[in-house]
Amino acid sequence: MTTRKLIHLASQFLSVVILLAAIGITPVRAQTSDEIAKMKERAGALLEQTNYVEALPLLEKLAQFEPDNGETRFYLASALLGQAANTKDEQVRKVLRVRSRNEFIKARELGVSFPNVDVMIESLPIDGSDGGTFSTNKNANDLMKEGEALFVRGKLDEALQKYQKALELEPKLYEAALLSGDVYLQQGNFDQAEVWYQKAIAIDPNRETAYRYSATPLMKQKKTEAALVRYIEAFITEPYNRFARSGLVGWGQATDSSLAHPDIKIPTNITFDKKGNSKINLEAGALLGKDDGGAAWIIYGITRASWRKQKFVRTYPNEKAYRHSLAEEADALRSVVTLAFSEGKKPTNRSLALLKKLNDEGLLEAYVLLARPDEGIALDHPPYLKENREKLRRYMTEYVVKGGG
Repeated sequence: MTTRKLIHLASQFLSVVILLAAIGITPVRAQTSDEIAKMKERAGALLEQTNYVEALPLLEKLAQFEPDNGETRFYLASALLGQAANTKDEQVRKVLRVRSRNEFIKARELGVSFPNVDVMIESLPIDGSDGGTFSTNKNANDLMKEGEALFVRGKLDEALQKYQKALELEPKLYEAALLSGDVYLQQGNFDQAEVWYQKAIAIDPNRETAYRYSATPLMKQKKTEAALVRYIEAFITEPYNRFARSGLVGWGQATDSSLAHPDIKIPTNITFDKKGNSKINLEAGALLGKDDGGAAWIIYGITRASWRKQKFVRTYPNEKAYRHSLAEEADALRSVVTLAFSEGKKPTNRSLALLKKLNDEGLLEAYVLLARPDEGIALDHPPYLKENREKLRRYMTEYVVKGGG
């Protein structure tokens, strides 16, 4: 990910945080001078204006005065990214990015629990190398880079002009529409921010970023339920994307809400040797309850073994090698439900009851994709999303948002 894209990620988060509360109005310890308090207030104001470049020297001084202040370290890390976006020398830019990553790590070590701190650390290469480009169109890409350098200096109108000129050159340039929305967000023009975020979504509805960014102005207006809809849309669009997850986590923290998948315990697992032979392990406890229904879990392993030997090839004739698929996992879980509730049985096992409910509501596949994915299952998400976006939404609103349903 480029320095410029990372700085927009940071600015999106800082737009939700009340910076003056975090930097400027936090009670100052007795030994802290009035000068330092004013410095905090000034740094907070500059960050609100997205003027990371001018905020940087203030934050560096504050970090010296209060080396154990994790929030200051976090904001310093963000400002270093802003400086990197305005640095042409590649080696200097690498040094700044390495420093930024180290400051994010230090902030986490000092107890900062902002939902995107881990994401920022993971997104910054250890060696400080830059990410990719915005566009293969050189002129459009140059305009985008110029716009980003202006953005992090707080020159928002000039940045907007660059983004929109880039969009004229390349009408399908997702980031140009997206970051135009960011400018309007920073200016407090939420209606126009929404217009441009929606333009980005129209360019590519299968990217999560614009959905997530469009939640920020709603959060700033305390329209948390409307924001949740956007965060959910971002997550179901790219559920294995750490940025999409961080948006949901941040919403949960901001609203003191418990988000969780259904608490379903599967007391069996299956392993395959190199020849494809299966070994099914069922926990002893699953066999103990007379009315529990746990014995039905034995069919889970049997069903999956049949997929390994026969069903996968028939279902996915164009794939060269076996993988654990959405169809296999759903079939295995469905077979357990069928057996457990056969002949009028009413097992008392809560996990079985939840699985039956999900299956009856047509949400079993959504549960598997969002709560039980692995590398193989994840490959089935794009085609499922294309045909079943509404089911993924329903699973999120009826289960995850309700703490597991």
